[in-house]
Amino acid sequence: MKNKYSFYILLFTGLNMFFACSAQPEPINYGQDECSFCKMTIVDKAHSAQLVTKKGKQYKFDAIECMARNVHKDPKFAHKSVLLVADYNNPGTMLKAETACYIISPKIKSPMGANLSAVADVKTAKGIIKEKGGEIYTWKPLIKVLTE
Repeated sequence: MKNKYSFYILLFTGLNMFFACSAQPEPINYGQDECSFCKMTIVDKAHSAQLVTKKGKQYKFDAIECMARNVHKDPKFAHKSVLLVADYNNPGTMLKAETACYIISPKIKSPMGANLSAVADVKTAKGIIKEKGGEIYTWKPLIKVLTE
């Protein structure tokens, strides 16, 4: 009887540890969570970003440029992580950073002053650029532009 209970306790503990270390993003608590890079409070749902390590450690950012600069500091760290950016057209919705399309436009202000926003695709980005002006980037060239 004792071995039966020990088995279930070990099984429960193991499953808990397995699911606790999942690389799923946690929701950003806007107005409460702090940027992991610049330490400002995250308030802008249209420009936030998030990095989740393979082990499930959460890093939240008030601006895409903060995450990009953090990734630039340690590219090996980011390579093993899930990178997400807020969709400018759907604030609060996150996109994969590597597949998002980026706009730098002086007419769209972002929290840290890079005037950087992300959208789901090039067609959407071109529509915004046509209306507001600016430049379109993909992830890797964007990091280079922001860190030069």
